[in-house]
Amino acid sequence: MTFCLGLLLLMGTCESSFGQKTVKNLVGQEVKVSSIDAFLETSMTKLKVPGATVVLINNGKVVYQTAKGWADVANQTRVTSKTIFEGASLSKPLFAYLVMKDVENGLLDLDKPLFQYLPYDDIAYDERYKNITARMVLSHTTGFPNWRPEGDQAKLKLKFAPGTSFEYSGEGYQYLAKVLAHIHHTDDQGLEAIFQQRVAQPLQMKATKYVQDGGNLPNKALPYDQGERIEGEAMKREFGSAYSIHTNAEDFSKWILTLLAGKGLSKKSYQELFKPQVTLPKNAPQRQQGVVHWTLGFGEAHLPFGTVYGHGGNNPGYTSLFALNREKKWAMIVFTNANQSMFPLQLLLFLHNGK
Repeated sequence: MTFCLGLLLLMGTCESSFGQKTVKNLVGQEVKVSSIDAFLETSMTKLKVPGATVVLINNGKVVYQTAKGWADVANQTRVTSKTIFEGASLSKPLFAYLVMKDVENGLLDLDKPLFQYLPYDDIAYDERYKNITARMVLSHTTGFPNWRPEGDQAKLKLKFAPGTSFEYSGEGYQYLAKVLAHIHHTDDQGLEAIFQQRVAQPLQMKATKYVQDGGNLPNKALPYDQGERIEGEAMKREFGSAYSIHTNAEDFSKWILTLLAGKGLSKKSYQELFKPQVTLPKNAPQRQQGVVHWTLGFGEAHLPFGTVYGHGGNNPGYTSLFALNREKKWAMIVFTNANQSMFPLQLLLFLHNGK
């Protein structure tokens, strides 16, 4: 399915910007809401993004919220504020927040080797893994690759000694999820129940789940790549701490507002959560997006218009991004059903450069 400008201009805006004519970017400049809407529609056409939801936050309050385009192009099902998207790696910082709940309750020590909680058979042949801690997992310094190879060569290996360098790793997050499940004497479904009880329900994030069920999947946007419908990945009924969160911008913004307000965790926990843990090597791919440090779950990007903490996400057919500044209580959140799209990053740049 291909797109034309006329089709996307029929998308409309399903949510208002709360009656405001302008919103502020991170440096305090006013940006016209009409120009943001026009940019979204033009960019979605150019980049073949079927649907998107966007939230902007100024001074700790939502000032702009929109839902544009199609959740299902063939059936012309519009995206609404309730449409579900795969958040992909946005799972990781939200999981880090959940982990800090256990740290506060004394159930988990960030610097205690994880094997002392739960030995990991997949890497037991390499004694070096016994040095891996939760801090290393959350800051991507375990030595694990992002994902192990598939097929006959599917053996998990360490690329370097734990704690000595940076390597973005979903494998590490999955190990830590197993540790948390073990600590709580539960399984993946039980870990989802803990997430709901400790995070989602208090924040009224009714649409946000790691383990999917019939409650949110019927309202999920379909995945697309270059305007063509694709199958995406079948979501297993497992707690994918690295990849499986399903949500939307409206729901996810409730957690972002909590971070900006410094609520839900102690001051000490927030200091740990946002403290730089590792400086990225100059050849790290994340450096191209301005990311200089990694904290416990967040990338710290030094951009021309200021420092932001955030994370991007990409699963087949879905791309997402959030960026926030705690001092100015500013944030941007974007979810799309387009694969490998630069759209979220381009929106961030448009807000600050006007192009």
